[in-house]
Amino acid sequence: MSNVIGVGGVFFLCKDETATKAWYRDVLGIPVNEYGGFDFPHARAAEAFPQGARTVFAPFKAGSDYFKPSVETVMFNLIVDDLDAVLERIETAGVEQTQPSESHEYGRFAWVMDPDGRKVELWEPREPVEAG
Repeated sequence: MSNVIGVGGVFFLCKDETATKAWYRDVLGIPVNEYGGFDFPHARAAEAFPQGARTVFAPFKAGSDYFKPSVETVMFNLIVDDLDAVLERIETAGVEQTQPSESHEYGRFAWVMDPDGRKVELWEPREPVEAG
């Protein structure tokens, strides 16, 4: 069998690599790995949200408003295990949400802008409700 089974990495350009890494480390609390990037072990997300966590790979039609206020052509969606705690850390760092948080059957969401003007979507998945 030869299938694509997941996203192995997301690589992007930024204006100031050091400042961008520091923002993701300090504002979002993501530790920098030994190679200067960030690791998200799949097992951690699967442990926290056995059925709800997943990686979504989705193209959007050019001109979509979903990435606004960013003018960048990419947006990051990062899984969090406690959205309220992450939002508290973000607020303490002086970073404002770009729009009101939302709650859906598949999870809770909040949005911020990174130092390079990319929209970052924070997602706390919700486990699916068993039909019974």
